Amino acid sequence: MDYCKDPREIEEKSMAIIEVRLAGFPFELSQKPVIKRVVHTTGDFSFAELTAFSHNALTAGVAALAGGAPVYCDVEMARSGVNRQAAAALGLQLTCLIHEPTVAAEAKMLGTTRAAVAMSRALTAHPRGAIFLIGNAPTALFVLLEAVKAGKAEPALVVGTPVGFVGAAESKEWLTEFDFPWITVQGEKGGSTVAAAIMNALLAMALVVGRGAGVRR
Repeated sequence: MDYCKDPREIEEKSMAIIEVRLAGFPFELSQKPVIKRVVHTTGDFSFAELTAFSHNALTAGVAALAGGAPVYCDVEMARSGVNRQAAAALGLQLTCLIHEPTVAAEAKMLGTTRAAVAMSRALTAHPRGAIFLIGNAPTALFVLLEAVKAGKAEPALVVGTPVGFVGAAESKEWLTEFDFPWITVQGEKGGSTVAAAIMNALLAMALVVGRGAGVRR
């Protein structure tokens, strides 16, 4: 069977197909690069309707990435999906604390998830100005939002797309009530691959901003 083997050609053709099939979906033009990347990653056009943005998510998020803000991921799967070359070009540090030696023991003692404990530690390290990539664990997003509500945290951007049937939709719905920059997916859908896809789209935008400003890292 004859089939396309060139990676660049495959992606270009895929993006061209997505561009055509996104016609008529009700999103802002500025959001299209993010939505296209999510659809490309999932093969699911419903994300064009489910992906939601705060009013300043793109500008604030891109500015934070271009400025080298620290990035915390809830699970390794989210971190592994991020374009490392793009992150390195911006001088970004991608951190995931879920496998730190004492996290599991603390989670067991507190009767909570490792992701929740890891998020608490991330917020202690960077309560202000960090970017949080949450693709798997609703408990991590709940902990973050509780800290913000208590005045203990002020994130630069939250990409919150936890997936599942227990707490995922609720945590994301609560996220949309806050006025800091956020990007999310409504309902039960989501996942680490979606979170990473959103981040990769933002990284591409930040690289353009960085080149335009003559940034060297």
